Amino acid sequence: MIQPRLLKGFPDYLPALMIPREHLLEKARQVYRSFGFAPIDTPALEYTEILLGKGGEESDKLIYRFKDHGDRDVALRFDLTVPFARFAAMHINELGTPFKRYHMGPVWRGENTAHGRFREFWQCDFDTIGTTSNAADIETALVIHELLRSFGFERFRIHVNNRLVLNGLLEELGLAGHTGAILRAQDKLAKIGHEAVVAEIIDQTAISSSQAERILALVEMSGSHREILDRLQKDFGNNVKAAEGIKRLRELIAVAAKAGIPEERLSLDLSIARGLDYYTGTIYETFLTDMPSIGSICSGGRYDDLASLYTKQQLPGVGASLGLTRLLAAMEDLNLLPKISTPAPVLMIQFTADQLGEYQRMANALRIQGIGVEVFPDAKKVGQQLQYAERRGFRFALIAGPDEFEKGTWKIKDLAARTEQTVPAGEVAVALHALLNGRKE
Repeated sequence: MIQPRLLKGFPDYLPALMIPREHLLEKARQVYRSFGFAPIDTPALEYTEILLGKGGEESDKLIYRFKDHGDRDVALRFDLTVPFARFAAMHINELGTPFKRYHMGPVWRGENTAHGRFREFWQCDFDTIGTTSNAADIETALVIHELLRSFGFERFRIHVNNRLVLNGLLEELGLAGHTGAILRAQDKLAKIGHEAVVAEIIDQTAISSSQAERILALVEMSGSHREILDRLQKDFGNNVKAAEGIKRLRELIAVAAKAGIPEERLSLDLSIARGLDYYTGTIYETFLTDMPSIGSICSGGRYDDLASLYTKQQLPGVGASLGLTRLLAAMEDLNLLPKISTPAPVLMIQFTADQLGEYQRMANALRIQGIGVEVFPDAKKVGQQLQYAERRGFRFALIAGPDEFEKGTWKIKDLAARTEQTVPAGEVAVALHALLNGRKE
């Protein structure tokens, strides 16, 4: 016998999680399409050279890399952004610019596992490529907001920053040569804390502790959006990069407010840096107010140079990625997932085996009307079938025995309310639609 077991970080998903996951995927798909993003797909495997060196040294260490049967050096994608840059370099002449895409699928990273963090997980990306316009950066924030709102969340916060501001600050402090190491350390601020980040900056760059403290004093600056930007403008506005980043952030905050994002859902946060090396401008991280410990559940930013690794054509881009697996873990902890393990709301009770044709006829008629129905496979005791229905999370049971068939009626049992009504056979669909929509007929 082979022992059934799983690789660490590669989970199974039972229906109780897969059903809400598919629901979230459909919601995300609707949001992306409503903004004009078109679907694409790319393969799980890429040539290793496509992926290496794009997210930084730490990212490279996490890549699953091996030789295939043709002795080719290949790797599993670690995100959906780098493959998209390769995709755009190959197809942009056919697609034209600007091009807006969404892509949903699994990615793989050989990192340490934690709650909500696995080695195989799903991301739901959206990107606009072929424009440097700040309007695309602003729209990215609007899409993130609409995503979370469509999932039913009210308490969340989108943190925004701009790599131009960070790079400009480091230039003014004479630390431009250490930008990558400093930003990667800074990006861990929320996870490991102030002192640990200072220690890592000193260790990775050999700069003085006073310089490291100066950096964190700047990025931990607090106040209103206007106060922070005004202070940055006063202290670093003469730096070309910082000035451009400040300008873009001002416009983003102003337009987002006008477009309907409440002030409490948008935060100017100079501490976020996004650890991946390819980001060049606006960056985003999104946190659930009721569960910040799960980390950012929708992150991204602008990457103006990534596609230049594959083509001489200028293809600047901006986008974000919804971490679907992490979001599901958070929703499970917050008791936001429905307690169901069936996608059909109605169970057809098989009262008597000799009427199977009638049960299937009615079930099919209801499916044509858009109502999901599962027919129980055996004519067991009704009580046993009802127990099955409640365990799986069906909302209604549909019952007809000899008496009902003789009268031309069906019983609809509301399993949660423990109520029952009898309706004519021709009105079953209407009655179920009313119940499913919460109306009384």
